[in-house]
This record gives sequence, C-alpha cells and structure tokens, in this order.
Amino acid sequence: MVFPRILNLPHLLKQKSFFLFGPRSTGKTTLIKEQLKEKALYVNLLEGDQYFRFSAERYAFRELVLGQKARCVVVDEVQKIPDLLDEVHSLIESTQIRFLLTGSSARKLKRGHANLLAGRAWTAEIFPLVSAELGRQFNLEKVIRFGSLPQVYTSSAPHEELKAYTRTYLYEEIQAEGIVRKIPQFSRFLRCSALNYGNLINYARLASDTGVPASTLKEHYQILEDTLIGFSLQPWRHSRVRKAVSTAKFYFFDNGVTHALSGTKQIDRNSDLFGRSFEQWIINEVRAYLSYRRKDDELSFWRTKHGDEVDLIVGDHTAIEIKATQRATQRDARGLERLKDEKTFKNYRLITQDRTPGLSQGVQRLYFQDFLKRLWNDEFF
Repeated sequence: MVFPRILNLPHLLKQKSFFLFGPRSTGKTTLIKEQLKEKALYVNLLEGDQYFRFSAERYAFRELVLGQKARCVVVDEVQKIPDLLDEVHSLIESTQIRFLLTGSSARKLKRGHANLLAGRAWTAEIFPLVSAELGRQFNLEKVIRFGSLPQVYTSSAPHEELKAYTRTYLYEEIQAEGIVRKIPQFSRFLRCSALNYGNLINYARLASDTGVPASTLKEHYQILEDTLIGFSLQPWRHSRVRKAVSTAKFYFFDNGVTHALSGTKQIDRNSDLFGRSFEQWIINEVRAYLSYRRKDDELSFWRTKHGDEVDLIVGDHTAIEIKATQRATQRDARGLERLKDEKTFKNYRLITQDRTPGLSQGVQRLYFQDFLKRLWNDEFF
C-alpha cells in the first residue's frame, strides 16, 4: 500500500539543495523514487559497488555527475562517505545542479567535522506516517501500539517488523558504526529509556537501574538524538510567576519502536502507558507538521516545582495539554489555567478523546481528530 506523503521533494529542490534526514524505514528511498523518478541521478551509498568506488576515488563522483549532465542528484545515506560533501560543495558553487543528500544519522557528519555546505543546502526531515497521510487507514489503537513506520503499519505481523527494526538499529547503526563499545550496556540503557519516555530525565535513577555511569548515559541520549531515534524536549524557561523545573524530557520518534525497545506486549486502554503513548504520538504529529510546513516554532514543555504541568509549548503563542481521557474535566485543564497567570500565550488548548468540544476560562477543549484535521489544514495555530 502506498500512502501519499506530505513532504514535496520537487518543491523543495526548486528552492535549494537539501539535506533530507530521517530515521531508517521512514520512507526516504520510496519517496525519492516516487517523486523524482527519472528526474534525478541516484547514487546509493548503501550499495557496495558505489560505496567502494567513491570511497576510493572521490573524484569519480564528480565525473559521474558531470558526465550524466544531471540537473538533480540524489546521494542516499551520505554519512557513509562524508568526504563526498567537499565535491558536492564544489559542484553547487560551479554548476546549477541541485542536490538531495539523505541520511539516517547526522552523527558521522557532526562528529567527523564534515563539510555541511555552509548554508548552501537547507535541511528537511521525514517522519513516520502522520494522520493526514494515513487518511482512512488511520487507526488510533494501531498507532498507539505499533506506531506508523510504513513497513510496520502495513504488515500483518507488525510486532515481528518492530523486533527486526530494533535489532537493525542496535547492530547496524550502533555496533557496525562503532558508536559504542559495550552493546549489552547500551541495550540496558535503551530499555530503561524506553520505559521512562515522557518523564523528566533522572540520570541518578537511570544509572542505578542500568549500572551505567550518569556521564555515559548523557552520551547515550545524544546517540539517540544523533541517530534520529528520539529527541529531547526542553523546559520552557521564561516562567516568572511560578518557579519552573530545568530538566528535559525525552521522547522517541515512534510509538512502535518505543514499545519494542521496552518489551511492551500490550497496552491497556485505561493505563498510564496508553496516556503517555497518546501524548508522545500527538507531540510527534506537531513536530512533523512544523517541519513539513517549514515553520520555525520551537517546542518545549512547562512544569513547576509544585507539579503544575503543560505537555507542549509551541513557540511563544500556543500551550497544549494532552489527555487520553474520553471524559474531560476541569481538572485536566489545571496546568493550562495556572500557565495563564504568566500572561504569555495567546492560545490554550486541551486535546482529549472527549468528543464534546468546549471553551472554559479561556481554555479550548478539542477532540483529538478535530485537532488533527485543523492542524494539517493549517487552521490550528
């Protein structure tokens, strides 16, 4: 089954060359083949012959591009040969060729001091399937439990696909690249981080649970970010009325991958785990929306020392609380009401599974599907 993707590569490439980053299996290669087809010269560095050819003779890449008289060139998994970016840089400056440079990890590029083209290429991201792409195939229970990686969502055995995916991540992205030396130690960290996503990061407790030093845990979290498996959500630090926490939270890019790493077998509809999975999924929808629409709003969260909390702050204009409840009460909006005392934000939204919309004391309650429809129709912010 082919899902129409929101990310429009031809439109992007009319403006500039691009780095396209995204976790493995989010559909980069499929998207490229569908949207660019015969319009681009395609170089896949996962293929052994191309990898060895251009590793040994970097100039052969220039000869290929100029020989083919390509107007658009795709280099898939460019982090495999970071030095190729010097040739790309030179070709961008001397020709009108547009480049699409894809990767599932920015770590090698960052840590290897690769040529990031000094603004000559912008950055775009691709995410797992979002609700607007799934359309009528959208199923909340499925997204919460198995996530929305294309190969997983369409599989008759999604748990097997996820198990294979996490093995690939551990052994191909981590071990084969030599990112960490102690795979069993890193594996324990992965499970604990997947069990604690959406909570404030507590390095002391994680160190106790995993037997991994806190300093190493910080490096491990950075690996997850660099390989695009997860992201830190920083606290909103401008609170004046109430003292706010300064500790970040961590979320994974996909619910299914999270549950595969944690060993979760099933999720009860009324459990805290379902609520946290619902929250993570909504946050990832907003992340994808902002990226696809090329909006620069930063995401954060707000939590006070006394426990008042709002799950998601978008830029300086919108505060969002996310609850999986099917019967919302005034208590669910308490964090938003406390945040209003800061007199900073224009919009205060409570996203729930309660189908009854409402507006109380400046807080708008929205059924999650109405929220998603408005979001992707550009009517929410």
